[in-house]
Amino acid sequence: MNEAASDMQDLYRELVLDHSRNPRHFGRIENATHTADGINPLCGDKLKLYLKVNAAGEIESSSFEGTGCAISVASASLMTDAITGLPVEQAQASSTAITQRLTSGDTVVGLDANLEKLRALDGVRHYPSRVKCATLAWHALRSALDNDPAPATTE
Repeated sequence: MNEAASDMQDLYRELVLDHSRNPRHFGRIENATHTADGINPLCGDKLKLYLKVNAAGEIESSSFEGTGCAISVASASLMTDAITGLPVEQAQASSTAITQRLTSGDTVVGLDANLEKLRALDGVRHYPSRVKCATLAWHALRSALDNDPAPATTE
């Protein structure tokens, strides 16, 4: 690995650690219009996602509560940071893109400018058991936006 790639990997690792230790958008949103529970039965990560979607179809605010490993918490924090302010359709497309990128290992899956910082999660592809930790919040996002009452799961 060249020095620039190593520096970028270190930067991404620090971003994930920062979001894990200091999660953004953590807590309950009162009067949420969409919610979903998520569970990763493999390792016990659990979260509840809260969204407030306005009349224009944009995610006005998003947050989460729950417990889990550093990857799970960081992914939920990065996700809520990235989707707040997006139209629902763009958030759904983002969920599909991130999940596909992490599960297929296909780095060709494009990320729009709003999602570029989510490249920080790319490293989990090298640890297959951790991919489910990183995708849990994204599965919950789809469930919330689809108003699916069943808990989102990584299985």
